[in-house]
Amino acid sequence: MTDTTSTGRYGGTLPDHLGLDIDQDGPGRCVGRFTVKPHHMAPNGFLHAASVVALADSCCGMGCMANLPEGANGFTTVELKSNFLGTARSGEVACEARLVHGGRTTQVWDAEVRDAAGKVTALFRCTQMILYPRPTGG
Repeated sequence: MTDTTSTGRYGGTLPDHLGLDIDQDGPGRCVGRFTVKPHHMAPNGFLHAASVVALADSCCGMGCMANLPEGANGFTTVELKSNFLGTARSGEVACEARLVHGGRTTQVWDAEVRDAAGKVTALFRCTQMILYPRPTGG
């Protein structure tokens, strides 16, 4: 299943504005990328941490949506952590997210972000709370 920013559910949202290209790539896996542009940079001339977090969290979120348990209708991120090991100033930044735990009430995703040379520049982990429709009635 492919659902990229320009044609899929991300149109007009932050991932679209950042130029992220996100693809669901099989059960429990999602990949994404962006080409470094001036709007991805911090004032100090390095890749802004928020650009990296947006890519990793978007990959994990797209993966979560594609792997929701039966009856669930969404999710929300309840925790995230990132470790930055390097940066990029040009080229493509890529991310691979993997489902580590797929439970009925939570999912845990790990992601690695790499620069154009394939060097790991960030490690990311997030926990998603699975949402279910609220019962209606009086």
